[in-house]
Amino acid sequence: MYKDIATPGRTKEILDRYGFSFKKSLGQNFLIDANILRKIVDVADISPDTGAIEIGPGIGALTEQLARRAKKVVAFEIDGRLLPILADTLSPYDNVRIFHQDVLKADLHAVIAEELADVSDRMVVANLPYYVTTPIIMKLLTERLPIRGMVVMLQKEVADRLAAKPGTKDYGSLTIAVQYYTEAEVVMTVPRTVFMPQPNVDSAVIRLVKRQRPPVVVDDEGVFFQVVRASFAQRRKTLFNNLTNNLPGGKENKEQIERALAALGIDPRRRGETLDIAEFASLSNALAPLFGK
Repeated sequence: MYKDIATPGRTKEILDRYGFSFKKSLGQNFLIDANILRKIVDVADISPDTGAIEIGPGIGALTEQLARRAKKVVAFEIDGRLLPILADTLSPYDNVRIFHQDVLKADLHAVIAEELADVSDRMVVANLPYYVTTPIIMKLLTERLPIRGMVVMLQKEVADRLAAKPGTKDYGSLTIAVQYYTEAEVVMTVPRTVFMPQPNVDSAVIRLVKRQRPPVVVDDEGVFFQVVRASFAQRRKTLFNNLTNNLPGGKENKEQIERALAALGIDPRRRGETLDIAEFASLSNALAPLFGK
């Protein structure tokens, strides 16, 4: 077994050898605790039948743990300075393919079809850069990729939002979007002290298991997410005010919005964070004829 990359000494030695300096703009914080990485791989249930998709491999600390367990690892790295480092640190593993590409611009369906056609299980496992966490997660969910789900490390407060319950301060439109597509569970908190350099906040690992079908039936997904976003536009405003002020044509359709809320037994003075996903589905279905394309 090769020596783990994710130790303070080995990480420093690799960075010094290549004269690598961290770019704050890319949110680069490398994990230096191999035990946490092994736990992440365990939580993701990576097996010899799995094709793992990683985003932001850095110097390969998580990548090598995945390579030891998965059939194949495909990783996307945006920083060209890391490519020669990855070629070096991952040289013992012949089941890793690195793409020098921004994952937000990548054709993931094409990559999966080309690189992971021969695996029966596919899972995204990543330590996501804080600055693009939400766009990456939403891309992975909305593109309906043929994956089992994802296990990702991200800022703790974002993880709490993804797994939040109605009526809590963390519950919002992102919560509902994620829980529409997946079952979300925060599986561990990761202290800032196990990163190089140390970030200003703690992290958490969240497991998102893709649902076979959404937990609610909506007539128009576009309208559903539009209604959800409008309901949280100004958290201190009532549901009725948010809908009339933030839905296109909302002001012109005030009476119809009021009637829809009354018909569903939803008090217009409630706030968006008190509605569960089923109530949002009923509301969007009632409003779809007004705001559908």
